[in-house]
Amino acid sequence: MSQGKRIIAYCCEHGGIGAVERAEEEHRQSSPDVVIIPVKCLGRVDVLHLLQAFREGADAVFVVGCLEKNCHHLYGNIEARKRVDQAKHVLDSLGLNGERVEMFNMASNQGLEFMQSAEIMIERVERLGPNPLRVKR
Repeated sequence: MSQGKRIIAYCCEHGGIGAVERAEEEHRQSSPDVVIIPVKCLGRVDVLHLLQAFREGADAVFVVGCLEKNCHHLYGNIEARKRVDQAKHVLDSLGLNGERVEMFNMASNQGLEFMQSAEIMIERVERLGPNPLRVKR
């Protein structure tokens, strides 16, 4: 994937960032199209943050948090799942396709799973094409 396409990955500092670090330790190369944004807890990521990324030209957004029922902050991943679902509905209602946003749950030792999640999102963008909101320059 190239041509300036961006995929934003909001990663909690426990499950998500740990999985990114594990992937790096395993010498797995992440796509330069994936921009990782660490957050204290996915519970802090609001639906407006997800939608703002699209307004600013992201082709896809995914969030990576702790395993279900194993959230370091108890309910952050549950709240994030609700917000991702809300963002999917908003994108669908705008005709932008809710598949452009997704949530993945993983433990900090799941580097391979992080890479697979990134690949899933890259493949989606290749199938869906660029974000129609992106300003053409």
